[in-house]
Amino acid sequence: MILETEQLILRPWTEEDAEECYRYSKDPEVGPAAGWPAHGSVEESREVIRNVLMTDETYAVVLKETGMPVGCISLKLNGSTDMTDRDDECELGYWIGVPYWGKGLIPEASKELLRHAFEDLGMNMVWCGYYEGNEKSKRVQEKLGFRPVRVTHGVEVKLMNEIRTEYVNCMSREEWCELYKK
Repeated sequence: MILETEQLILRPWTEEDAEECYRYSKDPEVGPAAGWPAHGSVEESREVIRNVLMTDETYAVVLKETGMPVGCISLKLNGSTDMTDRDDECELGYWIGVPYWGKGLIPEASKELLRHAFEDLGMNMVWCGYYEGNEKSKRVQEKLGFRPVRVTHGVEVKLMNEIRTEYVNCMSREEWCELYKK
């Protein structure tokens, strides 16, 4: 599936995206904040694309202007998220390259993915979280209208071999309709 916004195309990842993926995911400010280590090579990015990003409801965030991916956004469905075990709920996750921080691209992509989740996939709840210190992700979720649900201390972040505090937020279909279907 391909989704579109004013500035972006959200499309499936391909192995040909490995160099662009590496360009942004090698930055130590990107992955570690989200709970995964910075990529060490183009080949590692290719493996991540093959084994992690080439899944249902995971999209490359592509600038219409350049046709190049600059980030990733996904809906983690039941079985691939620990935030819910319900089939009518999912988790929104995202990252974007540092040069594109603060430009409103992830909120723009997220609004389209929320629409897709509620209208096309029939979800009743979308969950989203961030780790303590990830102020940019916190701000995105606040802008989108997610409401705080819980704070969990002592969360194991396996890929980083760390223990962190996680903030979990959610948005119901009704809340989404109030915010976006006016």
